Amino acid sequence: MARHILWRLVNVVPLLFVISLLVFFIAQAGPADPIKGALSQKMSPAQIEEIRSAYGLDRPAWAQYLSWLQDMVTNGGGLSLSVRSPVSEIVFPAFKNTLILGAASTLLSVLLGVLIGFASGIRHGRLTDRAAMLFVQIGSNLPIYWFGLIIIWITAVQWNLLPAGGMHDLRGDGGPGDLLLHLVAPAFAASLVSMLIIARFVRAAVIESEQSDYIRTYRSQGFGRAAILGKHIGRNILPPIVNTTGLTVGSVITGVVFVETIFSWPGIGGVLLNAIAGSDYPVIQSGILLVAVTFVVVNLVTDVLLDLLNPRLRHGGP
Repeated sequence: MARHILWRLVNVVPLLFVISLLVFFIAQAGPADPIKGALSQKMSPAQIEEIRSAYGLDRPAWAQYLSWLQDMVTNGGGLSLSVRSPVSEIVFPAFKNTLILGAASTLLSVLLGVLIGFASGIRHGRLTDRAAMLFVQIGSNLPIYWFGLIIIWITAVQWNLLPAGGMHDLRGDGGPGDLLLHLVAPAFAASLVSMLIIARFVRAAVIESEQSDYIRTYRSQGFGRAAILGKHIGRNILPPIVNTTGLTVGSVITGVVFVETIFSWPGIGGVLLNAIAGSDYPVIQSGILLVAVTFVVVNLVTDVLLDLLNPRLRHGGP
């Protein structure tokens, strides 16, 4: 078991290296000039070239890449080209807010997805199953930004239950209760796609387990339905839940970026949009790299959990 986990950790290193290369060179491939975009148009070409040299943008691409890696490790990403502030002071606070929203969205997607899928699976072919699958079918075709606007219209405009946007109330105390109140609507909006994907997988896993031979054997031996559902079927659908959750992290992150704009959530999405508009390469590269690393780490944790749930590996089998 330990050897499997160690091997997965070792494999992450070259993957992160490739991701850093892609992030750096894709950002560099943009047509805009970051120096001209950040500075006044009244400056002479000689002055612009002098500033370009000061930021190291006149060096070869490979030298800029190594310098950027060094800045990421030792200096938090270097300096922003547009606001002249450390990239870490711009990206990290916004990314922390994105992690809060992403974690809440993932939790909601797992809880609601498992609940919908399990209820639909054990009532396969009945009214509950048909209603749940109708909801899944409709929800799968709803654009996240449109769904977010509908949530705002219902919860904030019509019912006046939740705030329309932001992360804290300017008149509030800024405590956990205030944060939770602002978190409910955007987290639910961002969780929609992954929630429905998990619901489909859980439903399929429950139906497959209920129709398996060993479940029929348990029923013939007099085991109650609650014991079968809770102990045997529930345990067997746990690996698909973990695996699907890891695979849907990309959907959650994508949804969060859209939802941050709709709900005015101060996360990495808004920071990246502003950085792209101003061709602020250090901010763009650092922000995208953080998102990519998060996705890799979550999938690594998912793989490790699946190894722990595998009885052959857990008990030292082949």
